[in-house]
Amino acid sequence: MVRWLLGLMLLVAANATGHAAECPGNPDALGTERVLAVNAATTPRVGRKHFPTTLPLARKEVVLTFDDGPWPGTTDRVLDALKHECVRASFFLLGQNAMNHPNLVRREAAEGHTIAHHSFSHPLLARLSFAAAEAEIDRGIAAVETAATGGTGSTPKTPFFRFPGFASSPALLDRLAQRGIVVFGADLWASDWNPMSPSDELALVMGRLNAAGGGIVLFHDTKSQTAAMIPAFLRELKRQGYRVVHAVPAGHN
Repeated sequence: MVRWLLGLMLLVAANATGHAAECPGNPDALGTERVLAVNAATTPRVGRKHFPTTLPLARKEVVLTFDDGPWPGTTDRVLDALKHECVRASFFLLGQNAMNHPNLVRREAAEGHTIAHHSFSHPLLARLSFAAAEAEIDRGIAAVETAATGGTGSTPKTPFFRFPGFASSPALLDRLAQRGIVVFGADLWASDWNPMSPSDELALVMGRLNAAGGGIVLFHDTKSQTAAMIPAFLRELKRQGYRVVHAVPAGHN
């Protein structure tokens, strides 16, 4: 019996040490619960704010997404907060910002985040001709790929795309599905395009998250109020028992 208790104590200690090693310097970190591979063949469009289905998430699981970056100052602070909690997110980048701030794109990639796409300059694509809209998408992809890996071309390493302003069209949705690109909507958002204090934003997004029970959450890493709010948000997720899921493309290593 004594030997069994000693073994149990050693197992608990090993698990505690392993958890600390998973997030150096923060043994109480929120962490990333699991990785979810997303395949355009089975889930071409996700996010119940815009589509009938979303990612296969359990209750209290969240996928964190950030749009419009990267941007000096605010993106750095968001990345710092995510790193401190060992949380991985998805960043839907604008090509022009990636081109102007490639060091931030490379940092996002180096820290294990998903690098996704959001057009080159954020036009409402549904208002453009089909050809102009697809050219805008491809230009954004090429700029992000160049910043992240030095590669070029219109085939993204991470085939995830979010429409600026969620302004899609049936023809563009069909075209992206043909290209094997998953279109992300959202299940809820922080409305951080509206000015508010970090504490008000935290209360707003947690209220929506609790009402939804989890899902794909949309922020903007270009907003100073969001950058200031994210550390408290991650701690609150931990306190309330939420778990972070990292969305990656199928076949991602």
